[in-house]
Amino acid sequence: MKNKIQYQLNLPTHKNHLLLHSCCAPCSGEIIQRLIDSKIKFSIFFYNPNIHPLEEYEIRKKENKKFADKNNISFIDADYDTDNWFEQTKGMEWEPERGKRCTACFEMRFFKTAQYAHQHHFDIFSSTLGISRWKNMEQINQAGEWAAEKMPNLEYWTINWRKNNGSQRMLTISKDENFYKQEYCGCVYSLRDTNIWRQKNSREKVTIGKKFYTNSIKKSTQN
Repeated sequence: MKNKIQYQLNLPTHKNHLLLHSCCAPCSGEIIQRLIDSKIKFSIFFYNPNIHPLEEYEIRKKENKKFADKNNISFIDADYDTDNWFEQTKGMEWEPERGKRCTACFEMRFFKTAQYAHQHHFDIFSSTLGISRWKNMEQINQAGEWAAEKMPNLEYWTINWRKNNGSQRMLTISKDENFYKQEYCGCVYSLRDTNIWRQKNSREKVTIGKKFYTNSIKKSTQN
């Protein structure tokens, strides 16, 4: 892997085994590499029933698992229980991005992550969601800490993944790996709102499974 980090991460004191909730390959690529370079023991937990439609979900999961397998990192494929997600977000269909619906979504996904962590002897967990500048980091951290409090002896790692060029390296690795480039956050309401904005701004509607990151060496042949 190119662009090795120039510094080391360390888990909080007395914590040894990290469960990393991952939302997609682009957000997780830099974090995975940083954890590997820092010699931190971790596994990836893919639980994202918010992603819609199923075709989009399968593409994102496949990309994430492929990168994990390439780096010999354990990848835990959790349930795609969309009925539960819709029930948890019922009545919030028109909440804005970063609003109450997103909080409910984060809490649901993190609670499931915390449950798995507790049941399988992880003592700390975190999420790749925080590296995205489209997300409210405080909102994500609060949801993570809320979930951790539900399980004994479990902590949520509130690390700022964006620091030390994390966001820039995220883009670099996404281009190097030619990851799938999703065009909206993930849920059906995000897809709806993105298309509404695009229509108002004379932009084409979102396409599923068509766009990939590219660089000068590795051009996408999948468009």
